[in-house]
Amino acid sequence: MRTEGKTVLLVGASGLVGSHVLTRLLAEPRVAGVIAPVRRPLARVDARLQAPLVDFDALPDTASMWAVDAVICTLGTTMAQAGSREAFRRVDFEYPLQIAARARQHGATAFALTSAMGADARSRFFYNRVKGELEAALRAQGWPSLTFVRPGLIAGERSGRRPAEHLAGRVLGALGPILPRRFRASPAPRIADALVDHALAATPGVGIVDAAALA
Repeated sequence: MRTEGKTVLLVGASGLVGSHVLTRLLAEPRVAGVIAPVRRPLARVDARLQAPLVDFDALPDTASMWAVDAVICTLGTTMAQAGSREAFRRVDFEYPLQIAARARQHGATAFALTSAMGADARSRFFYNRVKGELEAALRAQGWPSLTFVRPGLIAGERSGRRPAEHLAGRVLGALGPILPRRFRASPAPRIADALVDHALAATPGVGIVDAAALA
């Protein structure tokens, strides 16, 4: 552990949850630096932020960006955006797992993942099954501290349009007061707070933050 603060690898910094994580990390006195690999340049500029441009299909095995204390992964897509099950699995399973393996090999000790409510490697639903398979694969990597944040429908303003999610968000927002907490929408800032808090605390073992805790 670095005495002057932790260095955190943030994957998915340009997304809804990732952008909130980035804001929170850069406001954290416990954070010495943030490495946020991206496909396209980030608009955010900060002395503690490095945002190298990378090809997620050709990640380097040896690079300074893997030498971090903790990893926060917010990568994720939808079937509509991905266009196929194969493409969806590549973004939601293969990329996070490859990134985790490299960071772990270089000494990272804490990993926090945006997973999903219902994640289960045995699920008959493809989306939940992929999320569950990723959780299982990350467990097998032997992380000293591993956290799965499992939100329900993620609430927040996205840069890209997702009409179905927007409509569902409005419905859940209206019904929120009468729904059980685990069925309410999960605000992106609450998800980001959970990811950052658990990644920096690095509590030993496997932890799960469920949707009820995020409502």
